[in-house]
Amino acid sequence: MSRKATPPRASLADRIRAWRNRMIADPAFRRRARNWPVLRQITNRRANELFALTAGFVNSQVLLACVELDLFTALDGEPKDTAALARHMRLTGDAADRLLRAAEGIGLVTHTNDGRWTLDDHGAVLAHDAGISAMIRHHAAVYRDLADPVALLRDPPAETETSRFWSYVGGTVGAEDGAAYSELMRVSQTMVIQEVLDAYPMDKHGRLLDIGGGSGAFVTAAGERWPDLTLSLFDLPAVAETARQRLADSAIADRLTIHGGSFFDDPLPRDADCYALIRVLYDHDDPAALRILSAIHQAMDPGDTLIIGEPMAGDTPGARQVAAYFTLYLLAMRSGRCRAPDDIFALLRAAGFRHMRQHATRMPVVAGLVSARK
Repeated sequence: MSRKATPPRASLADRIRAWRNRMIADPAFRRRARNWPVLRQITNRRANELFALTAGFVNSQVLLACVELDLFTALDGEPKDTAALARHMRLTGDAADRLLRAAEGIGLVTHTNDGRWTLDDHGAVLAHDAGISAMIRHHAAVYRDLADPVALLRDPPAETETSRFWSYVGGTVGAEDGAAYSELMRVSQTMVIQEVLDAYPMDKHGRLLDIGGGSGAFVTAAGERWPDLTLSLFDLPAVAETARQRLADSAIADRLTIHGGSFFDDPLPRDADCYALIRVLYDHDDPAALRILSAIHQAMDPGDTLIIGEPMAGDTPGARQVAAYFTLYLLAMRSGRCRAPDDIFALLRAAGFRHMRQHATRMPVVAGLVSARK
């Protein structure tokens, strides 16, 4: 008779965590903690965080309403009273008051000393960041796909609203679809681009190829920062045509070459010493990601560099939020995986890369960055 395997003994850290969880879950302990001044602050902070989790969908809908009703633009110039904002948003006074009080609760607007409304910190950012506002509008479709998360996890459909929008993942895209998602990518990735370019100066390179470069936001920013850099962009033919039209009269047009093709089916250009994947790899499951990396490795010469900049999972608070968000977003998209740097390193090794490193970015919630050399 075979003996049952002895379960592994929990580590000290695991036993402490289990004891801590039992204490936190005990209502009597939480009541006592509220009576101790030192613990009361921690207890209240945790309670606020838990409430924010449970109220998350409502908060996101408040945010969407503010963007759709153009509230932040209305308050960008000077404070206004509720009646003026109600007229601007075409709401009744009661509806405007409800929205404004909800927006105040999540740090979007606040009162001035004379009782009018003005932008709070988050609202001030949103008034000037077209990318965040574009993603908030895009989330309306994503949330419809996530309306029943259990069904999405157990029996995900072959197609969703989100997957239809990001149609390029399937490898083919029409001009209209390409223009739509390329524009969202362009306006929403400004902060990602800044993080990547700040963390990885390109003055050591002479020729940059942006793979899956959309309408050219990354090559434009890199070209403006390093005027001697020769630039190339590679994307699906319909997307490449959008980039040609958009960048035809740009300041970088005379040193930019645009290639149309698929990195799954066509050889990549070999006219670079720095290859870039900016918000591309995480859109693809591991087998497809490995194919992309292998194609890049094949195109590179020894000593060439690949940089990968995108939201990445990790141990920092920002990276953990990234993982929580993109794990479900990519499920709705029906393709992709939010990876930690070590996961990307494993794919790079499988593709033939041998010299890899992680670069620190200032805001991990926006983007992580790794590089590899052939």
